[in-house]
Parts: sequence; C-alpha cells; structure tokens
Amino acid sequence: MVDQRTERTRRAAPRRASGRSKLLLVGRAVAGAASAGVLLTAGVSWYTYHSLTTGMKTSDALSVSQRNAPPKALDNSVNLLLIGLDSRKDMNGNNLPDWIVQDELHAGGSSDVGGYNTNSLILLHIPAGGGKVQAFSIPRDDYVQTLNGDGSSQGMHKIKEAYGLAKSAAETRLQAQGVTGAALEQQSREAGREATLTTLQAFLGVRIDHFAEVNLMGFYDIAQAVQPITVCLNEDTSDPAISGQGSGASFHKGLNTLNAAQALSFVRQRHNIAATAANGGGSDFARTHRQQAFISSVEYKLKQEGLFSDLGKMQALLDVVKKDIVLDNQWNILDFAQQAPNLTGGKVVFNTLPITGFARENGEDVNTVSPSQIKRIMQQLIGHDPAPAPSASSPGSSAPATVRAAPAVVDVLNGSGVTGGAAAESKALVALGYTAGQVASHSARSHTTVLYGTGADTAAQQIAGKLGVASATASSAVRAGHVEVILGAGFNPPTTTGTGSGSGSDPAAASSTGTTAPVAVPMQGAAVQAGGIPCVD
Repeated sequence: MVDQRTERTRRAAPRRASGRSKLLLVGRAVAGAASAGVLLTAGVSWYTYHSLTTGMKTSDALSVSQRNAPPKALDNSVNLLLIGLDSRKDMNGNNLPDWIVQDELHAGGSSDVGGYNTNSLILLHIPAGGGKVQAFSIPRDDYVQTLNGDGSSQGMHKIKEAYGLAKSAAETRLQAQGVTGAALEQQSREAGREATLTTLQAFLGVRIDHFAEVNLMGFYDIAQAVQPITVCLNEDTSDPAISGQGSGASFHKGLNTLNAAQALSFVRQRHNIAATAANGGGSDFARTHRQQAFISSVEYKLKQEGLFSDLGKMQALLDVVKKDIVLDNQWNILDFAQQAPNLTGGKVVFNTLPITGFARENGEDVNTVSPSQIKRIMQQLIGHDPAPAPSASSPGSSAPATVRAAPAVVDVLNGSGVTGGAAAESKALVALGYTAGQVASHSARSHTTVLYGTGADTAAQQIAGKLGVASATASSAVRAGHVEVILGAGFNPPTTTGTGSGSGSDPAAASSTGTTAPVAVPMQGAAVQAGGIPCVD
C-alpha cells in the first residue's frame, strides 16, 4: 500500500515542479494585506484599472456599512481599507489543499482550522491632488466593540473577529432559508465584510470609501509574479520550524534576498524577536511591521523593474489574482486613476495604531485600546475638522492645532523608564505654548496621568486629550495654575522632526505665538517608509 503522505506528495509534485509551492510568500496573518498592497500600487491608469476589475468579484458591502458612516471628505481624498482574510477556504467554501496548509505554512491541522479572522487590516488615506499617503495598520487583537453591518453590537471582541462572527450568524440564517454550497459561502461572506467595514468605521471615526479583500490563495497566486524579494533586518534572527510552531526563519542582519519559502518565514515569524521600541514592543507588532516592510519592498521591486510603465507586465501580474480578490462595487475609475499614482514613488508611510496595554478577556490575550485616542489620531492626521486641542507628544498625538494653549505651568515627571523623557516632553509642550515647570524623575508608573491645580483645568484637559489620557484629574497636591504630567509605561519620546520613533508624519502644531513645531504622533513602534527596502526587526 502506498503511504498516504507519499501519494499526496507525488500528486502535488507537478505543481511544485512548476514552482508554485515555492512561491507562497506569507502565512495566513499577512497574505491578504501584502497582496492587496501589491495589487493597489499597480493601478495607475484607467486602462489598467479596467483590466484589473474585468472578471473580478465585487461586493455591495459598502452600501450597507456606509449608512451610519461619517460623511465623505469634501476634498475628494480616499480612505481605502485592505483586508487580509485568514481563511483556509476558497471563494466557494472549498478547503485549500492540505499540502499548502500543512507543508508550506507549517500550520498543522486541516483547512477547516483558522476560521475567518481578518488578521491584516490596513487603512490607506490617499490625499487628493498628490502628497504623502498615510497607511495605518490596525492590530488584529485590539479588544473593541464589534458591530454587524447594520450597526447592531456583537459585543466586545478582538477586532479581527467581526468578520467571522457575522459570517457565522448569516450562514445559520441562510441555511434555514435553503441556501447551500457556493451561494451560502459567498452570501455569508458579504455579512462578514459589512461587519468589518462597520466596525472599523466606528472604531477609527472615519469613512471607508473603498476596500479590497484578499485571501490566502490570492497571495499564493500573486507571489508567483514577484519573487525573489529583498528585505532588510536590523538583527540576525532564527525561528526553527518545529512541530508546526516555528516559521522556519533563518536570516542575517542587513539585506536578505529571499525565495518564496524564505519570504513566507520572514513575514510569519513571531518567536525569538526581542521587544523593542522600534517594533512596538512585541512579536505580534514586529510581524505587522514586517508586513509593511514587505509591501514596501515589493512595490520598490516592481517599480525598479518597470512594471508600472509596462502594461504587459502589469496585466500578467493582475490576471493571476482575479479569482481571489474582492473589490467593492463603488469604485469610481476616473477618480481613482487620479489618486493611484500617490501609491508609488515612496509616498506611502506605514504606521501601526497604538494600544494602551494587554489583558486577558474570555480566556484570550487581547490588546487594550482607547477608542477616543484612536479617533483623535485619525482626525488629526487625515481628518478635516479642527483638532480639539493643541498637540503634545506621544503617547498622545500631534497635528495642526487650531485651539490656543490655555495658560498653565506644566510640570513633567518621568515614570516611564524612558531616559530623558520628561525633558523632551516638557520641551514639546513649551513649543505648543505652555509654560515650562518642574522636570524630574518619578517612580515607575503603569500609565500616564495628568493632574491639575486650581485654575488649570482647561489646559489639563487639552494636554490629557493629546496624551491619550481619558481625563485629567483635579488634585489638591498640585499648585494653583499648574498641570502635572506623570509619564508612564508606553510613553514614546517626542521628536522635533516628526520622523522619530513612533512618528510617521510631520504635522505642525500651532503655538500661542503662531509659530509651528512638528511633534510626534503616538504609534505602536516606528514608521515604515516606502520607496525602498526598509530595515525592520
């Protein structure tokens, strides 16, 4: 009797001989985002976009999710959501081949494992008329109120679970109506998309104008056209694949030219990565930064090879992914053609939205977040309403402030463990119009707090709003006219250039004298700048 694994390997051999299995670059967590990034940087003309969409699946999910969404930006900028779906099934609900799931991903189990989590969520803000594109990765384990497409609550869950929860509920309902097979899969996925879009719009406080969803097999196909890829690492790293637990990564510091299998390990690695300020303080965030760096490296390679000016090369890339890409059906081809060039030439800056800490909920590890802080960040960086208060540094936000700093002397005490943090923060606040007070050390604090004395409540609330603190607190221990800022864990020092750790933008903050001073916006780790081969952890 022929061994089943041997027989399966023999059957898969022709496909492997063609190089397909060697071209799978990323695992379930990042396949969608990376391929969507490659896909969208290729759409630079009406003809190309029209060729892209011909034969591609479209979705009406936006029409449902936008009913309660914020209004569309008046300046014709576009917010585009890239959804990377962690599903081991194809568009019709059929299992992906086991040799992909087990042998290539080192994931073990079968194609029934994994569910429908959106493990990659990246929002691109494409400004009208050119300029820097802001890209924001939303950590998959952020613990938020997830919503169905109609806005009804699913309860508190990881943000990645909104899709799967809605799909499961819709599937039960549709089955009762007699829907089966591919139709059941496709219709229930629509509910998942609606839930994801509605949840993200509520959490970020911005309208999503378009979206692209890519599944694991979609990236498998697109990877055929882009390998090998050169990436850059800050340190040597190794993550042996043992019993399905490791990624198989083994790379050296500096530039690494990766084949498909190595690239898969690069973006899937979560073990043996030291927590640093640059990578956001954890392996999950380091993996997110690798997603961003990988997209940047792919875009750079395609530009260097002339793909964006060669319709033949571009079409060859796009044709292989149509069966696994879903776009919304509201795309305006002419408008997008005007804005798409912003996605090339190094104009994209990737950031990861910040968390406030970690917790255990329902037996799972989650990221705690401040929804009000996230909304402030998004409004300040890509919004169009006046900022609610003058800007201070991370872990708050920075933006063009339209509110003058209220009078107060600000004392800054450093309980964050960041060397020089209090002095840097004090300097940033002074640049915004506040009066310098005491700068000193403090015992370690788990979070940043803002206290105030008599007469300084307005300034205190302004500063708290920019530091991501829910509210400033009155304290009889603080002198009249003073605000006391005690920096805690998670604090990222401000920058005078707007490009330091935790900052990927350079907005100017207005001071009381009318001068401007670029300061940092809080992010989970350093920004990743497209236009080359960025080095990451």
